[in-house]
Amino acid sequence: MLICAPSSYGSSAPRAPLATRFGLALLLGLLGCLGACTITPPPKPLLVIPPAAINSTTLDEYRTVVARRIVERNPAYILRGPPQAMLRSLVVVSFTVDRNGQIVKSAVYRTNGDDDAETTALSTLRRAAPLPPPPGRLLDSVGQVEMFEDWLFNDNGKFQLRTLASPQAQNFQ
Repeated sequence: MLICAPSSYGSSAPRAPLATRFGLALLLGLLGCLGACTITPPPKPLLVIPPAAINSTTLDEYRTVVARRIVERNPAYILRGPPQAMLRSLVVVSFTVDRNGQIVKSAVYRTNGDDDAETTALSTLRRAAPLPPPPGRLLDSVGQVEMFEDWLFNDNGKFQLRTLASPQAQNFQ
């Protein structure tokens, strides 16, 4: 604690008000405590995505192979021709694939709340399993790769995957 004693030298210099002196003492005390504190950095993530997997040609190629498998296994749900100008729904699905092509987990990542479209997206992904095994360089430290795909739904309930989608219609005919 900082104690300010009156000057014994008879100085006529003005002294700081008591509140200012108390604030200075408190500040110096806090700074002393901070000097004794240690800062622990946040823990590193358990899953590290290999740099080669981020925006790589290999990831794009694998995404295309997976999209083709989904289309191949779900022909009745696939929209032929361009998606309509105003889509019924856009469902983004996140899914994790292991080194053998098994879907480890999947979930709707983003949606407009269309339950039927969400159900269709997840069920058509599961129906496509097992997926082709991903290239080894895309695998993370536990032998998996996480991916995202967009299901673009027309009013009739049929969809295209963004990876393979035709250009969207420009008018509302």
